[in-house]
Amino acid sequence: MANPNTVVTWVDARDALPRSGTPVAAAITGRYPADDAAEPGSDAASGEEFWLVRPMYFTSRHWSEDGTEHRDCFVDSDGVVRLPHGLDSEETVTHWAELPVLPGGRTHMVLGEDVQAALRNAWGAHPLA
Repeated sequence: MANPNTVVTWVDARDALPRSGTPVAAAITGRYPADDAAEPGSDAASGEEFWLVRPMYFTSRHWSEDGTEHRDCFVDSDGVVRLPHGLDSEETVTHWAELPVLPGGRTHMVLGEDVQAALRNAWGAHPLA
């Protein structure tokens, strides 16, 4: 098998942003809503703080389903938009890192008939009969 290890270099989102369209690992910080946040008079800020990593892509321009235009933002697979840390957003991206390439390859994506050959190369084995 090809060496599956990779090194991640985190970039502070306050210092630099990725190229538009780049898939990234994004470190996100925010606060989960409190269990009682739906009750009148409750403190929504009383929920637990978090800092976690999610796969996202960065784009210089994104239109949300409600028609809102966002610039220089990170978008996850559910269409949730997060801004770089320091900008006005409930959840922000503090750091980002380029995603590693596929095991045994030099790209982030393989399509079609090239997939099986790429998998065999990564596993160092022949296809099962």
